Amino acid sequence: MRELSVVGVRVELPSNQPIVLLREVEGDRYLPIFIGAVEATAIAYEQQGVKPARPLTHDLLRDVLAALQAPLRAVEITELKENVFYADLLIGDGVRVSARPSDSIALALRVGAPIRCAEQVLSEAGIVIPDEQEDEVEKFREFLEQVSPEDFAG
Repeated sequence: MRELSVVGVRVELPSNQPIVLLREVEGDRYLPIFIGAVEATAIAYEQQGVKPARPLTHDLLRDVLAALQAPLRAVEITELKENVFYADLLIGDGVRVSARPSDSIALALRVGAPIRCAEQVLSEAGIVIPDEQEDEVEKFREFLEQVSPEDFAG
């Protein structure tokens, strides 16, 4: 497993499909995953420090885990089958729960849990962005600073 960090979310044009971009912590590969608008909003809210008046679903799950004293230890993106990513939540003392990567990432951001990815998945779906394209990543980061979670409402 390789640890990843969340670069951010954006809407991919022309399809208007939200995408979350992850990057290897110790490496140069990026992992783009298409996600739903609700999950994109949840990730963007957390990255921007937006606190809704009432808990969102991922906030609720965080609070339930805390109440049960079952901390989220890590998120692992485990497989890619027919262009669908699969992930597991590692909870408490060895409990593994299957979850969508988008929900897993939103929850991991809320509790500060590490996000990991199987080497096989990174080999298959990871991309290396050449130095000349690093400007695009910087533009992406600038975009993230300007976007609001409401931009993902469809």
